[in-house]
Amino acid sequence: MEQKRPRQRHWAAPFFTIWIGQQFSLIGSMVAQFGLVWWLTSTTGSATVLATATLAAVLPMVILGPFVGALIDRWNRRLVMIVADGFVALAAAGLVVLFWTGTMRIWHIYLVMLLRSIGGGFHWPAMQASTSLMVPERHLARVQGANQTVHGALNIVAPPLGALLLAFLPLYGVIAIDVFTALLAIVPLLFVHVPQPVTRSGEPAAPGRPSLWKEAGEGLRFIRGWPGVMGLLIMATAINFLLNPAFSLLPILVSKHFGGRALHLGWMESAWGFGVVSGGLVLSVWGGFRRRILTTLTGLAGMGAGTLLIGLSPSSAFALALVAMFVTGFMNPITNGPVIALTQSIVPSEVQGRVFTVIQSITAGMSPLGLAAAGPVADALGVRTWYLAGGVVCLVMALAALCMPSIMHMEDYRATDRTAEKAEPAGSSPADPAARRARPRDAAAV
Repeated sequence: MEQKRPRQRHWAAPFFTIWIGQQFSLIGSMVAQFGLVWWLTSTTGSATVLATATLAAVLPMVILGPFVGALIDRWNRRLVMIVADGFVALAAAGLVVLFWTGTMRIWHIYLVMLLRSIGGGFHWPAMQASTSLMVPERHLARVQGANQTVHGALNIVAPPLGALLLAFLPLYGVIAIDVFTALLAIVPLLFVHVPQPVTRSGEPAAPGRPSLWKEAGEGLRFIRGWPGVMGLLIMATAINFLLNPAFSLLPILVSKHFGGRALHLGWMESAWGFGVVSGGLVLSVWGGFRRRILTTLTGLAGMGAGTLLIGLSPSSAFALALVAMFVTGFMNPITNGPVIALTQSIVPSEVQGRVFTVIQSITAGMSPLGLAAAGPVADALGVRTWYLAGGVVCLVMALAALCMPSIMHMEDYRATDRTAEKAEPAGSSPADPAARRARPRDAAAV
């Protein structure tokens, strides 16, 4: 049964009411994150410490992701977002108390980042899965472009704002802003209706389902039956092994290679933000190529070129690194936006939570290994090693994917599925799970 889509005329007001609150929360989190990262950098100067902090933020969702998705598809998604935002606010409040009392230790930050990751791990897939029920399909790519644009704008504003606030406020005052903005995200959710997914039988998804293990596995089974998507996920996993450590060590690149300070780090992150804004605006207006995967691969090649240029920039060419950071940021929404929109438009709404979290877990699965190696390797060989390797891998994989028919035609799954449904004889069951899982493989054979 085709998933229920929102009415074309009345979707914008409720969706953007929630969306605006989320953006306020995001800017508070980014300002607080900037303060924490710079505190770790100035206090320790260690690439290993920064890599460990990033590892604490990644590892929970690698392990818990598929089960989180099954729970999101069981529970009321509006309540999931409210509780997740509240949990993140409590973690930030704990940091405020620790810095205010002067009892902060490095391991406290590791713990808080882990807790914030758990809260964000519930919030992000719940919001993405709800978006496809609130936004008409033809606007999904543009909404993703708007998401990337605003995220880029916040990357422009948050770093210099964080550096400015650190000059006038103690660090606990900066982190307290995150608590306040999280509350701003919760308030709209208390009043705006968020649709729940409808099962193939036409009834709302029941909260009391028998097997969490079985439901967690449904997301993986759906992905395995989608032609080309596993190849794309393997590519993303390899890329994350190199790119996540590279950009988590940006403060070390700025301070040790370029000899910069907090303001220079702010410029680098703002250059990324200007790029993301520009790329997001282009995607919002353009919408991408008709075949969305081609848009993604074009963006991936551009990200590779930009990352490689960052790694090649000599210590005297900080301006060149700024330009490369802009290019990398510009290509980020071009890469990510079409894939998210493609997933939202193809995956049935009642399993989107599971599919999004399985994708998140698979793509982030190699990040812990990369982060574990990043600190010692960067301390021994220099942080630019990760940028050079990451840039080359992105370029090679983007070019290789253009020669893989299963990836280039992965979005044909839905058209094939609907064609098969129409061709089924009377009395057959188009909603039968086994039949639905068989169709993608048939399509791949064709």
